[in-house]
Amino acid sequence: MDFRYDAKTADGQRIQGTLEAESEAAALRQLDERSLFPVAVVAEKERPASSGSLRVRSRDLGVFYGQLADLLGSGVPLLRAIQSITRANEGTRIAAVLREVHDEIAEGKSLTKALGDRPESFPLLHVAMIQAGERASFLEEVLESLSSFVDRLDELRAKVRGALIYPALLCVVGSAVMIAALVFFVPKFAPLLGDVEKPMPTVVIFTLSDVLRNHGLAVAAVAVVSIVALFSALRSPVGRRVFDTWKLRVPVVGAALRMVAISRFCRILGTMLQNGVPMLQALAISRDATGSTLLAAQIDEAVESVRGGATLSAPLEAGGLFPPQVLAMITVAEESNQLQKVLVDIADKVERRTHRRVDQAVRLLEPLILCVVAIAIGFLALGLLLPIFTLAGSLGQ
Repeated sequence: MDFRYDAKTADGQRIQGTLEAESEAAALRQLDERSLFPVAVVAEKERPASSGSLRVRSRDLGVFYGQLADLLGSGVPLLRAIQSITRANEGTRIAAVLREVHDEIAEGKSLTKALGDRPESFPLLHVAMIQAGERASFLEEVLESLSSFVDRLDELRAKVRGALIYPALLCVVGSAVMIAALVFFVPKFAPLLGDVEKPMPTVVIFTLSDVLRNHGLAVAAVAVVSIVALFSALRSPVGRRVFDTWKLRVPVVGAALRMVAISRFCRILGTMLQNGVPMLQALAISRDATGSTLLAAQIDEAVESVRGGATLSAPLEAGGLFPPQVLAMITVAEESNQLQKVLVDIADKVERRTHRRVDQAVRLLEPLILCVVAIAIGFLALGLLLPIFTLAGSLGQ
């Protein structure tokens, strides 16, 4: 059990702290052994299990940063501000995390340290920006900027996910219809055809139907194992790089994904530079936040270039991922020492262009999926109708 004590030394100096003991009497003995005269000894309440591994939604983080900026800007002390936000969000994950953050700050930790000890809840780039704000005494401005930054990224992420809902639904419904037809509908045609010679489409359809009906569990197990193996391969550095290279080559969709990665890089780097984060540290953090291994490799080269005193634009141009107009803007910004402002402007322009590309990609993807579903259903109908036509022709003769 932990005890918080308030004691005095032999020369009257006051000391406060905590110690661990089995009981209050044992705590008093420890103070006596240290030649301290106790004024007060209070048992601390046991804290709940650490919530440092809780993952907090980015939307909740954006709201928290905005509320904290408003309260600090109004003159509310940091501890009282966090306590107020915690009460307003009682029962949520972020409330559990903020309760621990409050307690650690009360014990003397800085806000940066308390947040940095919870990497699952507070991303590294957020902590780096808050650290810069604390050191340079403009924490409110950093929190406002961070709130806006999180909201913009969350909006872009929601835009991309929302655009993919309908194509994904088409794939699921089309697959379900095909499987149901092969399992329940196709077997009823087998007795009708008898010994009629079956063309290739009919043989394929009947074979698939037999496999699904007689070995459905085995097929499902193979599918699950294949999906797990695929995701495991994609988590490896080589697999992720191969997948990133492949998806960027997909027409229309690849261009949209590339612009999303570039937009995130420019916004993260520009926002961090605006808030006082050093260039090399900002590059290292933005590297891990782009979501693209190919872009991350280019940023690694840019880090070495900047560390050697060269420009940022040269290695980015050599990589071939950045459009010429974006590179031109970065080059001019470096020459005029306005890189942080121009990067955020680039992110705004690229995001608007990305929204159009995402809409274009979705408009292309929907008819493509419909065509695939139509071809599959047409193949199924052809396989069932061809032998019927053959049987009708033989009976007519």
